[in-house]
Amino acid sequence: MAPENKNRATAAAILPLVGGARNVDSIAHCMTRLRLGLKDRTLVQDEELKALPAVLGVVEDDTYQIVLGPGTVARVAPEFEALMTEPDHQLPPTAEELADRGAELKAARRERNATPFKLFLRRIANIFVPLIPALIGCGIIAGLNGLLVNLGWLTGVTPALAAIASGFMALIAVFVGFNTAKEFGGTPVLGGAVASIIVFAGVAKITVFGQTLAPGQGGVLGALGAALLAVYVERWCRRWVPEALDVLITPTLTVLIAGLVTLYGLMFLAGEVSTGIGHSANWLLDNTGAFAGLVLGGLFLPLVMLGLHQALIPIHTTLIEQQGYTVLLPILAMAGAGQVGCAAAVYLRAKKNKSLRNTIKSALPAGFLGVGEPLIYGVSLPLGRPFVTACVGGAAGGAFVGLFSMLGDKVGSTAIGPSGWALFPLLQGNHGLGTTIAIYAGGLLTGYAVGFLATYCFGFTRQSLRDLNTALSPAEPTTPKSREPAHS
Repeated sequence: MAPENKNRATAAAILPLVGGARNVDSIAHCMTRLRLGLKDRTLVQDEELKALPAVLGVVEDDTYQIVLGPGTVARVAPEFEALMTEPDHQLPPTAEELADRGAELKAARRERNATPFKLFLRRIANIFVPLIPALIGCGIIAGLNGLLVNLGWLTGVTPALAAIASGFMALIAVFVGFNTAKEFGGTPVLGGAVASIIVFAGVAKITVFGQTLAPGQGGVLGALGAALLAVYVERWCRRWVPEALDVLITPTLTVLIAGLVTLYGLMFLAGEVSTGIGHSANWLLDNTGAFAGLVLGGLFLPLVMLGLHQALIPIHTTLIEQQGYTVLLPILAMAGAGQVGCAAAVYLRAKKNKSLRNTIKSALPAGFLGVGEPLIYGVSLPLGRPFVTACVGGAAGGAFVGLFSMLGDKVGSTAIGPSGWALFPLLQGNHGLGTTIAIYAGGLLTGYAVGFLATYCFGFTRQSLRDLNTALSPAEPTTPKSREPAHS
């Protein structure tokens, strides 16, 4: 089957199982998940959906999230959107869809999950996640160019590769401004216009608080603040400017007011914050690297489970802007290594539980590549204690990488998004590439080993192990899902 037909077939198989086109409010996707807003959750056929070969698991939060894996989701999502508009899929509304019960369920679910902090994190993710493919592509090209420069190869090509790799990062503030305005309800191009001031070379002629501004000062944080300010100025103008003059006055005032505040305030303040983030990350790893790695690697799985890891995206991006790589991501990636080691131990312990072992066999390849949801929601989290021992493995791997940072060997990633083995092409550090790869690989092996041993030795009580090998479907391992991760 051609790839296009395969992706369309996957979308066509998913659509009726989530209640049809009339039950879907919104469609979005991130690196691994198809995120659907549903009118009535009760119309979803969970078991049939999870049984689809392309579906790695589901996660229910404020949206219904279907885990398809990196690469696949980006191809299935457009096919899903296309099917939504076809007459054959415009199913008539059911009684459940029109009943007050469905509306009440939806409202209750949103009220329970959509806290102000979670809404803020979701909006931050919506701003930065669309930029990840470009960060990955440019990051890999930057790594390749660095390797060629160090080897002295293709000297006529390396300047072109440097330009290709650096062009996006030089203008990333514009994209952040565009997405920020779009996410917060403003005119996207006005957000991009105000954010572009930050990277304009002419700001070097402006002095603020006794200091001359530098192009790019404030980076993505300044761009985010500038675009957000532009949204509020635009809203104010829409309320007070007469309609006949709106097309002239509103964009002018928006760019002028937000631009002046950006130049004479936000760039300086955001620059100080960005510099502080860079210094803090370096100080943390230089002086407390092993302990910092232990804490970060050990807590990242719970952060992912709760969705709080999204708060780290601007920090990663700021570090990449400043230093060319983020030193935090390789440490956080160790959480996935602990999860893989944990799953391997569960596989050996659950000798008589064929359904759980089948789940692990199908999810482990994705786990090695950094896609952890199938293992989290299908194996460790439903079993309870293995989730904790997986975190122990992540802590050990993080401490390993952090220890080398204390010794002066920093390991970083030139982009965000991938982890596990998929992070190798993006690795960069302050010493040779061989050293950087060796340290990261050592961290992964440490995470695998400690996650395995901790789970094998301490992941089960005698009773839980007995139940695991006698129950027909313990903890529903073949249907990975977490309706309320916060309570797990």
